[in-house]
Amino acid sequence: MRQVIASAPGKLMIMGEHAVVYGAPCIVTAVDQRVRVAVGPNGEGEIHVKSPNVGLDEYHKKLSQLGVGEVPKSMTFVEHLIKRVYKRYSICSGITLTTESDFSSLFGFGSSAAVAVATAAALSEYFGLKMSKRDIFDEAYGAVLDVQGVGSGFDVAASVYGRTIYYVTPGKVIESIFTGELPLVVGYTGIKADTPTIVRQVAELKRREKWVDSVFGDITTLVERAKIAFQGNNFVQLGKLMDRNQELLGTLNVSSDMLDQLIRSVRKAGTYGAKLSGAGGGDCMIAMVSPELRDAAGEAIEEAGGAWLKVKTGAEGVRLEV
Repeated sequence: MRQVIASAPGKLMIMGEHAVVYGAPCIVTAVDQRVRVAVGPNGEGEIHVKSPNVGLDEYHKKLSQLGVGEVPKSMTFVEHLIKRVYKRYSICSGITLTTESDFSSLFGFGSSAAVAVATAAALSEYFGLKMSKRDIFDEAYGAVLDVQGVGSGFDVAASVYGRTIYYVTPGKVIESIFTGELPLVVGYTGIKADTPTIVRQVAELKRREKWVDSVFGDITTLVERAKIAFQGNNFVQLGKLMDRNQELLGTLNVSSDMLDQLIRSVRKAGTYGAKLSGAGGGDCMIAMVSPELRDAAGEAIEEAGGAWLKVKTGAEGVRLEV
């Protein structure tokens, strides 16, 4: 059988962090940094995996042992995805699988979701499964839940469907609301965020403090207003809504000194508004900006000690590669 290659994009959260975990909507966009997965044959009744980006030169496992025993951290999502697809479609053929990525997993662009989505698409094409995008979403999201136990799935949806989408957990609503590139500048703090720990901290705060539900309600209102602003290409309004979203995230104690520093720097550079993107604690911040001030905002990020990530948003979702 021939080798097939599929790719899926990473993501950036625009608005709705943390509240999305509890069933509130969010807005997320796909970025042009992609993960590629190649699938080809082997005759050994095993999976053979090479992932040089994460230092995995050779990993192999018998099909009967998928998801059993110790699994390298970099392999968990891929292995559980393969296990799910093999079980659903009664597959018993060995494969060789190779992954490569345009971006570092440090950046918080959703590499785990992207590699699961690309793997599902590659397996679908290789074995002629004719999986729809919804099928790919369901299998990849299921693999994430198998590994983590919890997860909202917005990163999986961004990798599958691409563009900029309005999303409600657990895939209850996946709606494209903007198809072009967003006027965003992205800054990286240089600090890898510990997303599961931050999510647990917010969960504990929510358990102890009743006012957190009110904060989530306010975030939901902002997301709904942002959806309308997107449909009207009102980026000035979106910037204002992002500023308010950042204030609310601050009350949850999920920002950081470095995130706050980068956000202040781009606001001084004249952006429409800025906020952290993702769980917080590190990783990235984003700012809505006019095209003529984009470079000034990026330079402000670098002067404040961050890294200006020159990514494009609204990227195409999962696809087969020639």
